[in-house]
Amino acid sequence: MALDNLRAFIAAIEAAGDLVRVDRAVSVDKEVTEIADRCMKSPGGGPALLFRHPTLLKGGPSRYPVAVNLFGSERRMSAALGVERLDQVGERIATLLNLKVPDGLFGKLAMLPQLAEVAKFPPKTLRGGGGGAPCQEIVIREGDVDLSQFPVPVSWPEDGGPYITLAGVITRDPETGVRNVGMYRVQVIGPNAVAMHWQRHKVGAAHWRGMAERGETMPVAIALGGDPASIYAASAPLPPSIDEFLFAGFLRREPVRLVRAVSCDLEVPAEAEIVLEGRIDPREELVLEGPFGDHTGFYSLADYYPKVHITAVTMRAEPIWPHTIVGRPPMEDYWLGHATERIFLPLLKLTIPEIVDIHMPAEGIFHNLVFVSIDKQYPGQAYKVMNGLWGQGLMSLAKVIVVLDKDVNVRDPKEAWWVALNHIDPERDVRFSPGPIDVLDHSSRGFTFGSKMGIDATRKWKEEGFTREWPNRIVMDPATKRRVDEMWKELGIELRP
Repeated sequence: MALDNLRAFIAAIEAAGDLVRVDRAVSVDKEVTEIADRCMKSPGGGPALLFRHPTLLKGGPSRYPVAVNLFGSERRMSAALGVERLDQVGERIATLLNLKVPDGLFGKLAMLPQLAEVAKFPPKTLRGGGGGAPCQEIVIREGDVDLSQFPVPVSWPEDGGPYITLAGVITRDPETGVRNVGMYRVQVIGPNAVAMHWQRHKVGAAHWRGMAERGETMPVAIALGGDPASIYAASAPLPPSIDEFLFAGFLRREPVRLVRAVSCDLEVPAEAEIVLEGRIDPREELVLEGPFGDHTGFYSLADYYPKVHITAVTMRAEPIWPHTIVGRPPMEDYWLGHATERIFLPLLKLTIPEIVDIHMPAEGIFHNLVFVSIDKQYPGQAYKVMNGLWGQGLMSLAKVIVVLDKDVNVRDPKEAWWVALNHIDPERDVRFSPGPIDVLDHSSRGFTFGSKMGIDATRKWKEEGFTREWPNRIVMDPATKRRVDEMWKELGIELRP
């Protein structure tokens, strides 16, 4: 049965023994971060945390608890999507798309809304405006908005201010009317204003540019909470033609309930905890946003972004403030990215069929390092695969791709690097290619432009210029392993994990 909202998700986590309720007063000024960071870096990602008595930036207790690290383990990420294994979602999608559809990952994904299994879960909009939606139990109109009443954390010492980090930012394409829900960081810059960090390749930024060119005021809604599948969907790398709430309905096998916003022409999740409704005036100057301690483990520098005027705040009577913290990996966002890795692997296999497995380790912060294993059938195939991956949506931002043979466990970075460093001749097996780079990459030669590196760590064929004999890997024979397994208890040797 699908989890309908944040509190149902928290209850499920607690029932699994994976939640710690923190009763001591803890400041949202960096103390929440330090506590959560220690948990996130513990084995398995640590427990989810519910700070029941957070202290506000301006001092004094907050009325609203703060939830952190809800998605911070593979088990909790699977529970959020209603599966036992994250691979099950990808297998379900691959089965639907295993037919003659356009080439390329985006082409196949764009077919999703036309498939019956997906189309039967479109979002449902409640009638009559508010319609008794939980997210609109309390309505604060524009003149009374004061964001300082909310426990918005400051994560790191050099951050430009408090940041909203786990929200679904809802916009609409001015040409097509197609909705987008993206997960962007949002800096609180005043009692009724925020700065929207839209990277140039994000869909929300494209909507803003389109409306600015038309000279039209842009409606924006920032939804905190809702069902966990919708929260994840906001972070997923979907094509612009896919409604994230439709995708979330497919994930949870139940439609997402929406309600009309009270001050702008957008629909928001009826089960959200808090919704900030607002507008962007294209005639206004951009505002300085940042610095921000980012998922790279370094601060992203301050820059200029659109200012959002908050026109209304709607919320539950007793809302919970959901929050995530990014910084030096591993952190909670790794598990959101890991879910995307496992969900979209079968789709990559449909377009690049020789792929066996793929892994983006936490230290590579998603886009800096990609290990991929392939079933190599001909010389030069590793280069075909790395170039194919660079042509797949946001995989175009991958800085380093290491291609290995199918017998290598790429989900174990130690094994992958051990094999790769044994297999490569750097001059022969490394290729460089210019291309787009992530906005947050501080090392690139230009803003969002730099180089990538592909490493062919597969066994070399004679056609690839290798004339010597390739050695076998050292592996113990099965009979000896079986005999030692049988005698192990008698040896009295205890191996610590």
